[in-house]
Amino acid sequence: MKDNNKKISPASSRGFKWGPFTARLPWLHMRVEWPELLQGIVVAASTGLALTPLLVAAFGLTFEEAITISIFHTILISSHVVLFGEPFAPGWVTPALPLALAFVLGGYDTPVERFQMMTALSLNLAGLMFFLGITGLGKKLILHIPTAIKAGIILGAALSAFKRVFVDDFKTIEAMPVSMTLALITCLIVSFSIPFRALKLKYKSLAAIASLGLLPGFIIAGIVGTYLGEITFDIQWGLLVPPVGDLMSKVSPFYIGWPPLSFFIEAIPLAIITYTIVFGDLLTGIAIIREAEKFRPDDKLDIDTSRSHIVIAIRNAVMGIVAPFFPTQGCLWAGVHVVVVQRWAEGKDKMETLIGGISAYYLYGVPFLLLFLPVVTFLKPFMPIALALTLILTGFACAYVALSMPKGKEEKSIMLLTAFFLVFFAPWVGLVVGTLAVLLLLGTAAFKLKTIK
Repeated sequence: MKDNNKKISPASSRGFKWGPFTARLPWLHMRVEWPELLQGIVVAASTGLALTPLLVAAFGLTFEEAITISIFHTILISSHVVLFGEPFAPGWVTPALPLALAFVLGGYDTPVERFQMMTALSLNLAGLMFFLGITGLGKKLILHIPTAIKAGIILGAALSAFKRVFVDDFKTIEAMPVSMTLALITCLIVSFSIPFRALKLKYKSLAAIASLGLLPGFIIAGIVGTYLGEITFDIQWGLLVPPVGDLMSKVSPFYIGWPPLSFFIEAIPLAIITYTIVFGDLLTGIAIIREAEKFRPDDKLDIDTSRSHIVIAIRNAVMGIVAPFFPTQGCLWAGVHVVVVQRWAEGKDKMETLIGGISAYYLYGVPFLLLFLPVVTFLKPFMPIALALTLILTGFACAYVALSMPKGKEEKSIMLLTAFFLVFFAPWVGLVVGTLAVLLLLGTAAFKLKTIK
């Protein structure tokens, strides 16, 4: 899926060419897009810290080490556009996150085992994506997977997300019930409410609020939580000196040991599941660009799904040996991608190039805000809220998508079976049950090659 017939625009072709990739620097190769830069300072920086409480509580890291691993994740995510030149706003493979947490936290008891499994998962996904990217088989593989199984995987992610928040980690809600509830309601309204969606079309101020993602919920939770005493602040001054050495001694396979072969085998089903989600994200990102590019004939983009596979493989491989936490290295943060592409479509005076706009949103790959203790310690009370909201919003979004995919009662039944066994048993059990159900209820025709419309 490469636009060989399209000439790349002069502005988008600027940069350092290395192999099939293009690296770019602000001012030198792209105009600084200040609206995106300011949004990224608020939204991208704060959302990147959402995993911090989990890393401390379940993976044995100190707060400073958890911030440091988040810095590594942010740099790798930003490299997708800044270093490799991919025209997508990258992010986590969010639907796979609750499945990964259930798999790793439910089956492995010590921080060393959990990080080793995160390494195995990351390297499995990297190997799969690299092979499919080099051979060009990725597109064909994903189109053989029946819709019912895809829907079951996504519905399983939704159920797993709700289980993680409302069952496994319910103590987080109990610790701040009012502020957490208000933050959740605010984010659900902003993200999914049909009446609010209509109001956004009438009032630009509401559209601007909606573009800030989780931030409105944070603000309300902060105000109310502080007033009720559910949230307290301990602001510290100075700069964070990332404890890279201490972190590596706890997470890198070069220090804690490489995962045993059994871990790699056990990680295969979840890596395959995650790949199906990544490929769907890739198609979504392309579709969003295609819808808007007719308004920007001056900025032709170089889109190549095989190259995208290789880029995601490299990022996951590096993460797996330096800062293993699966699945934080995906290809699309859909909300940010939509916001940036929409402004890009308004014209060159608004945004010179899409690459420049996305790069600005990701602070050009330099997470400098996370080095300032006043910022990090101010955001610290919001981190449990950020993780819970991320999982809940992921659950709603996945449920919306999954429930719209099956066409008949047989596919709906298969979707439910697959999701149930994914959540309450193991990823490989869910895949096996889903495959058997497809064979019994739909027959082998369900596995035939499909086409992308």
